[in-house]
Amino acid sequence: MERRDFFKLGLAAGVSTMALANNARALEFYPMPSDKKTAVLFATWCGSSRDAAVWISEGMGGIAKVFDVRENPDLAPFDHIVVGGSIRSGVTPKELQDYIAKNKAILKGKIRGLFAVCGNGEKPVGPAQKTMYIDNHLAKLTESANVPSKVFNGRITKALIDPENRKRMEDMYPTFAGKPLEDYDLLKRSDCLAFGREILAGIKS
Repeated sequence: MERRDFFKLGLAAGVSTMALANNARALEFYPMPSDKKTAVLFATWCGSSRDAAVWISEGMGGIAKVFDVRENPDLAPFDHIVVGGSIRSGVTPKELQDYIAKNKAILKGKIRGLFAVCGNGEKPVGPAQKTMYIDNHLAKLTESANVPSKVFNGRITKALIDPENRKRMEDMYPTFAGKPLEDYDLLKRSDCLAFGREILAGIKS
């Protein structure tokens, strides 16, 4: 191989590698092809809402594209949108709140479901959590009512919590949950799939 051709080949390989690296940074989850323009938008700290969002899409038959709010996705092309996020100190992440505030015109009339994921001191979630995190938070932020909604028990991965919040949570957890903070996982895929099926039924009707 001539030296000139060698350098051309090396340059092409380098460009391809850079393109793959850029694509790898994208957080969008690619679902099954569908004529329905559906998206699930989530915000997470430890990954529980990410998994919930993907499983909700799976419950919908994989037709919904799933976006991390940190991608700042353009949801204008979508007709059906599900929004959710992890709860900390009673609210979803600021990135999600800011995105919703900035894109109210795009989201208006398109919200088909709302969900929240919270640890709740490892106790089962119930109507009180739905009132706090859906009715008094996400529903008000998105200005949507009478849509399917669900609060899921979440999980904690201590290694994924920033040091400041980890220290704060470790200090409060014995009072809140009656025991030291340890890793746990209460998020159930079956619950998320069922919620996805509920949302899909509403869209079809």
